[in-house]
Amino acid sequence: MIAVSTDDLHRLTRTLQSEIPLARAMKVEASLFDARGLCLRAPLAPNINHKLTAFGGSLANVAALAGWGLVQLLVRDLGFPVVVVIQDCRVQYLKPVVSDIEALALLPDVVRIDKFLRTLTRHGRARLELEAHIPAADEPAVIFSGQFVAARHD
Repeated sequence: MIAVSTDDLHRLTRTLQSEIPLARAMKVEASLFDARGLCLRAPLAPNINHKLTAFGGSLANVAALAGWGLVQLLVRDLGFPVVVVIQDCRVQYLKPVVSDIEALALLPDVVRIDKFLRTLTRHGRARLELEAHIPAADEPAVIFSGQFVAARHD
C-alpha cells in the first residue's frame, strides 16, 4: 500500500482547489486515505438542489475527483511529471444524498497498481479503471466507475 500523510492530503486539497475551479466552488477536500482508498468530502450546502438533496452533478464530480486524486497519489513519486485526465465514466444514482458528500475512490489491488505504474513508466501513458462509492445512511447511494489516463508530461 502507498503511504499518504496528512500533509499529502492537504497538498491534494490545495491542488484540487487551485487547478479545478469547480472543486473550489464545491468546497471539496481530501479527508482520508486508508487501506480502502481515498475519501473526498464536500459540504451539502454549496451542492444542494431544489429537492434539498445533493445535486446529481455534484455527486458525479466529487466521485470523479476522488478517482482523479487517487491516481495523483499513485503517480506522485515516479520522478517525472504526469498529467491525469478522465477518459470515460458511468454513474449510477441509487438513492438521494441528504448530508455532506463523502466519495471513496477504491484502491485497486497491488497487481493492478503495479501494472499501471510499470506501463506508465515504460510507455509514458497508462489507463486505470477505478470505482468510487458515495453512501447515504450506510447504504450505497452512488456508484461511479471511471477510466483515468495518466501520461508523462515533459
